[in-house]
Amino acid sequence: MIYLFLADGFEETEAIVPLDILKRVEVGVTTVGIGGRAVVGAHGIAVGADFADSEMPIPDDIDGVILPGGMPGTLNLEKSEFVRACVKKAAENGKLIAAICAAPSILGRMGLLQGKKATCFDGFEGFLEGAEFVDDLCVVDGNVITARGAGAALEFGFAIAEYFVGKGEAELTRKAMKCRK
Repeated sequence: MIYLFLADGFEETEAIVPLDILKRVEVGVTTVGIGGRAVVGAHGIAVGADFADSEMPIPDDIDGVILPGGMPGTLNLEKSEFVRACVKKAAENGKLIAAICAAPSILGRMGLLQGKKATCFDGFEGFLEGAEFVDDLCVVDGNVITARGAGAALEFGFAIAEYFVGKGEAELTRKAMKCRK
């Protein structure tokens, strides 16, 4: 199962677009609200998560984690012991770790970008500790996928989809959605 974490102040596009793409390619995703099931994005859009962090233990079935950015969403994710424990578990087991916008800074501060290529929103490059910054919309380096911001949400979502279902299936979905590469 992939776990997508939502904290108050998250960037809505960076969460919903990848979630939509993954649902289309039939990859299991569970949304987890940090602090409760009702979460409000950076632009005031309220979203209901599948579970609140307080309703579940650290999952044993982590195939991947997704961290949307936004402010103060990124800071709220980083403060969460639950999120950090899930990210750490994914990393220790070689599972997917995906972060977009400011959220790759969490991975950098956790020491998970050592020797990896990564990208992030402008101004957060200094938090990508140990990474080689790449000025691209979306960067895939092994089990780590990072992206620049809301404008990269489609590329981010398709990169995650490709990681799980392969390039062919991801491209079929891209074409069906009328998205250009």
